[in-house]
Amino acid sequence: MVAAGGAFAEGTPCWTDAMLPDLEAGKRFYGELFGWTFGDPAPPGQGSRTVALLGGRRAAALLRKPDGRLPTVWTVYFAASDAAATAGRIRAAGGQLVTEPEAVGRDGVAATAVDPGGAVFGLWQPGELAGFEAVREPGSYVWTEVCTREREPVDAFYREVFGYSMYPAGDESAGEAADVMVWAPRGEPADDEHAVGSRTMIDETYPMEMPAHFLVHFAVADCDAAVRTTVRLGGRTVDGPQDTPFGRYAVLIDNQGARFGVLDTSTAL
Repeated sequence: MVAAGGAFAEGTPCWTDAMLPDLEAGKRFYGELFGWTFGDPAPPGQGSRTVALLGGRRAAALLRKPDGRLPTVWTVYFAASDAAATAGRIRAAGGQLVTEPEAVGRDGVAATAVDPGGAVFGLWQPGELAGFEAVREPGSYVWTEVCTREREPVDAFYREVFGYSMYPAGDESAGEAADVMVWAPRGEPADDEHAVGSRTMIDETYPMEMPAHFLVHFAVADCDAAVRTTVRLGGRTVDGPQDTPFGRYAVLIDNQGARFGVLDTSTAL
């Protein structure tokens, strides 16, 4: 959701990046899967990072892991008009800061946090870089969900930190006990038109060692074709493809171990 003037509304997913062991392999994989091209590497002192472009517009970023002990993972960043104030709310609500708010050149201010269930996410206070320029079209970001085992504390956390209103997906009679709760930004109607993300439960079908995490989804024109391409490029399928009211989707792992989702919204019911 983008507010007037091109800025992202508070608490809206506004950016995503993947931390990978091999940056060039990541460019080859995602370039073929999503049709991305890549901008120039980051200037010296800003790490090994490249911006992924879809038709010349910013879609995501890929980073080389500075330490092999760090996870290979996609991270979603939520818009914050004041990252320091949001960091304070994170602590007050029972979360923790992994990295404190810090300026990234003149692009903006970034921080990384973990919620009470253990899921990691980022904050982005825009400077010269607001965030995504391409969203909800094939090859670009379309959705994020936090997958957790801690229903009540996690719901309370995101209400307090970002002011989300929440409503159950599907069966409205489930109320706050719903396995999937959808988020709408503060002050906006709690409906699918204004939804920006969701919370879903990690159930007994997943291994006990699976940690809480955010799952970033990218839009695709054909879910089954995206799955076949992922496997051909050395990745694998975790879940799906399967049909949902929101479109046909699958959960995939790339050829270096980063988990992500793909969703064909044209097939939504």
